[in-house]
Amino acid sequence: MKTAILITAYKNVHQIEDIINYFDDRFNFYIHFDKKNTPNDIYKLHNYKNVHVYNEYKVKWGSLNHLKAILLLCQEALKDQNNNYFHLISGQDFPTKPIDFYLNNNQNFLQFEKLPTESWNGNGGLNRYSYFNIFDHISLKNKTRLLKLNNWFINLQRAFKIERRSLYSTFKTIYGGGTWWSLSREALEYVIYNQNTTIYLKRMRYCFCSEEIYFQSILMNSDFKQTIQNNNLRYIDWESNRGGIPSFLDSTDFDKIIAHDYLFARKFNDNTSEQLKNLLIAKNK
Repeated sequence: MKTAILITAYKNVHQIEDIINYFDDRFNFYIHFDKKNTPNDIYKLHNYKNVHVYNEYKVKWGSLNHLKAILLLCQEALKDQNNNYFHLISGQDFPTKPIDFYLNNNQNFLQFEKLPTESWNGNGGLNRYSYFNIFDHISLKNKTRLLKLNNWFINLQRAFKIERRSLYSTFKTIYGGGTWWSLSREALEYVIYNQNTTIYLKRMRYCFCSEEIYFQSILMNSDFKQTIQNNNLRYIDWESNRGGIPSFLDSTDFDKIIAHDYLFARKFNDNTSEQLKNLLIAKNK
């Protein structure tokens, strides 16, 4: 049996190669590169027999196309009956444990909480799906300006008393959480082959970061609810603001990473994260 690692990326093919080379032939890789930013050296990945590369969608931040890219990877990975466990990561992640930790695990790890929640901005997360959001059609490099523009558009809908869009006809209870997860084949098949998949995906249009709602709401409204651990096993620093949000990691994060059960950490970059990557490789190989 194999473990599938699904990766959404838009740059740094050498970082993807580092991830691939960390693992062995018990792993298959399914990688989607943003169609509008596909690197010129993507051809290098075709040298790996266990790597499948796609660039179907132009992925704007916050838009539905990121969810569509993830679903494409899921569909392709499920075609191989040897794949029995699935990890979704970004191209700026890196593994943090010896490779046996990633194999033959039937547990489901997914971060979730009921919406609305105090931990999410925008009326507890309601603005993400109750109003029309602009992210499917507008892209700005400055995310702060983009969010301000989107908030203005939501306030305009309120001013004109445009009726809020309901998700409750689609999901009995709405859940949200982090994008990244580790799921069994049975759980992932339920999401992908659900009889209501077309309805669910259509309703995600004009939502903000729908990939942070889609998997949580489908699985937590199913019999799989009892099998899901509310933990995605990812180390992410949302507080330090080192180079962005979330922070770019460096060697000072090493002790915090290895002290817990994290399977992956993010975000890694070329300038500050190389030493941390080497520390993780040295510890786990």
